[in-house]
Amino acid sequence: MSEHERVTVDFPAPVDGQPDLLVIAGEHSGDEHAALVVADLLEKNPKLKVACLGGVELQAVGAQLLYDLTEVSIVGFVEVVRHYSFFKSLFDRTLEWIERYQPKHVCFVDYPGFNLRLAAQLCERGLSKKGGGAIGLSYYIGPQVWAWKAKRRFKMAELIDQLGVIFPFEVECFADTTLKTQFVGHPFVRDDYQHPFQYDTSAPVLLLPGSRTAAVGRIFPLLLDGFKTAKRYQPDLTARVVYPSQQILELLQSILEQYTDLKAYIEFVPNTKNGVHASAVLMSSGTMSLAVAMSGIPGAIAYRLNPMSYWLGKLLVKIEYIGISNLLLKRSLNPEYIQGAATPKALAAEIVRSVQPEAADLAQQGAEELSALLQTDSGLTAADWLADGMGV
Repeated sequence: MSEHERVTVDFPAPVDGQPDLLVIAGEHSGDEHAALVVADLLEKNPKLKVACLGGVELQAVGAQLLYDLTEVSIVGFVEVVRHYSFFKSLFDRTLEWIERYQPKHVCFVDYPGFNLRLAAQLCERGLSKKGGGAIGLSYYIGPQVWAWKAKRRFKMAELIDQLGVIFPFEVECFADTTLKTQFVGHPFVRDDYQHPFQYDTSAPVLLLPGSRTAAVGRIFPLLLDGFKTAKRYQPDLTARVVYPSQQILELLQSILEQYTDLKAYIEFVPNTKNGVHASAVLMSSGTMSLAVAMSGIPGAIAYRLNPMSYWLGKLLVKIEYIGISNLLLKRSLNPEYIQGAATPKALAAEIVRSVQPEAADLAQQGAEELSALLQTDSGLTAADWLADGMGV
């Protein structure tokens, strides 16, 4: 990443005057989920003018892409501090753009470190409705207050006009605030959602190291070490690695260069939603881990943070699991191996276990339970919820 070029890049002016909606989604998963909502909105209201700080998915459905945030997403306290000047410049530029072009509504999507600070500034500067201005603020896929920084919910109630959550238990998390909170269903249970993965007992093992460059750099070697060890027990194993962007592909390829004996057994495939087939999976704990679980593919989670970020996280985060499928089901559907526990031997054992037929039966049962949990009974969609907040 050329940090200097990123800092000095200029946002374009809106193409058709004042935008009706600005969407801010800072990660690949947020870009994907927000794109589904915007596509629905534009289908019902084709004349809406939508701009975004997001990625190629939002751009593809008709939003004007001001800046690709998905290419610069990172995680962890230490990593954010390391790139502080860049993110401060990006933040200031975003605030200046909103103040200059006055979008009628802003929808924040996940990405709380950036988005909540931006909401606070919009309120402080008198730009948002709760700050006395005209800009409405919605939040789709809110911060995980059930995991850490629970008191943020009260600050959100002071800043945000409405919150749409994708897990049913989250509504109760905001019950003691004045923030209008609604469960709008999870994108993965939409009728038109194209699941990116499919279970196939004869397919390769799937390796999913994530979508952020810093995390991929730490986690992909763990997955490769586990796969390499598993091949000692099952020499016929091959693997597929799904990548979300060209930048991540280049990083993955550079890491694989250090594993010359594995090159012939590893295939890189783009995240094209064409249903990548897999017999088992080793994965990071991000959004795609839920997609895998809902596809009935057995496997395990491996995760590693910068040691200082992990230590701080242990102090702040109070949850039993880091995988959302495990949290939803309240059991270890996908065993988790974090930090030092993610050894080659342990991960290899999970691969060997997961390619057995009985593992698939348990995974399929979990997929059915997750699908039932993530459906909304009311029929309310995220696009309906956002349109209501926008008054369109």
